[in-house]
Amino acid sequence: MVKFSHAVKIALGSIRSAKIRSALTTLGIIIGVAAVIVNISLGVGFSQNFEDDIGAVGSNFIVVFTQKNNVFTDNQLEVVRNTQGVEAVSPVNGQIGTLTYQSSSRSATINGVSSEYEEVGNIVMEKGQFLTDQDQFVAVIGSDIAYDKFERNLSVKNSINISINNIEGGVSTRKFTVKGIVQDPDATFISPEVDPRVRVFIPLGVMQEMQGVSDIGGFFIKAESLEVLESVTDEVDENLARSVGVPSRDIDNEDTKPYVIFSQQDILEQLNQISTALTSILTVIALIALLVGSIGITNIMLVTVTERTKEIGILKSLGFTYRDILTLFVVEAAIIGFLGGIFGVILGFIASYFVNQYIDVPFVFPISLVFLGFGIALFVGVAAGVYPANKAAKMDPGESLTYE
Repeated sequence: MVKFSHAVKIALGSIRSAKIRSALTTLGIIIGVAAVIVNISLGVGFSQNFEDDIGAVGSNFIVVFTQKNNVFTDNQLEVVRNTQGVEAVSPVNGQIGTLTYQSSSRSATINGVSSEYEEVGNIVMEKGQFLTDQDQFVAVIGSDIAYDKFERNLSVKNSINISINNIEGGVSTRKFTVKGIVQDPDATFISPEVDPRVRVFIPLGVMQEMQGVSDIGGFFIKAESLEVLESVTDEVDENLARSVGVPSRDIDNEDTKPYVIFSQQDILEQLNQISTALTSILTVIALIALLVGSIGITNIMLVTVTERTKEIGILKSLGFTYRDILTLFVVEAAIIGFLGGIFGVILGFIASYFVNQYIDVPFVFPISLVFLGFGIALFVGVAAGVYPANKAAKMDPGESLTYE
């Protein structure tokens, strides 16, 4: 039986004798492996970006909201606050309103909140301070409101008018003083329900007075940790359902509840599903490139078998068996795949870095991608070399020696 080291030496000699052809064949593997690595790295980068972005606007948060009147009151606020695992909670009344500054009016999302919203929403102030529970006609504004809505930037102590529709069908307008500007969380993918950049925060009591209501539109809740987020969400849901009169048999039926509840984890799962689907599509395209590369290896090995017919006959006459000849050609194909894997992983690493930088997502390159790249390249090389190797091993020694 031919030794593996001897098989490698013969294979390398064959590759060197047809450098350009071997290089072009290896190029197909390199591009395919690099494409697979880039796409997977990009998918992991997107997932990391989603986690960073969602984490920038809240820690272990749960959002509850209703579009119906008189569903939530202070009683439900206490129910949520007393739920095990809840670290903080802010009631929220939200509505699209009109913001007027120096005779210019723009639409904006107005949120009536309590002081706890600063903790729950990971609010970091760029200028000024966040609301306290003693504040009245003051507003804290997001960075987009401060710097992009009007011709002149808003700053602390500027006066603005806020107008919203009240429950009686009229419009309530009040004058507010800007108390603070929220620092931009510098995140790209943020759920609109929790994005502080496009919001104006005012005291909840003032918001309720302008709306002409005493009820609460929803809650922004912070769980104690990410590990208990799912269980806390379920418990908050169950406790709220009971407190608003949902029958026990219908608690698990979302259609029977007069509110919607979702968590940070729910948003991440939805975003990751999108990322996974996109990565899968791009990876399939990359695998097509690998298929082309494997066809190239098969082709070059078939050509090699034809060119080395007489050599195969000599080897067989010297006592090389079917298994020996098969080993020689499979090893040659594997080496081509291995070389493609080396350069494919290197190219994939470099390309991943620049692609992720270009589209502004974190560069994530798990070490598993290195093993994946080599594994794919070796598999493609060996799989593509089996048929030509089998053809070579089955050649008749007499016919091979007389082949011209």
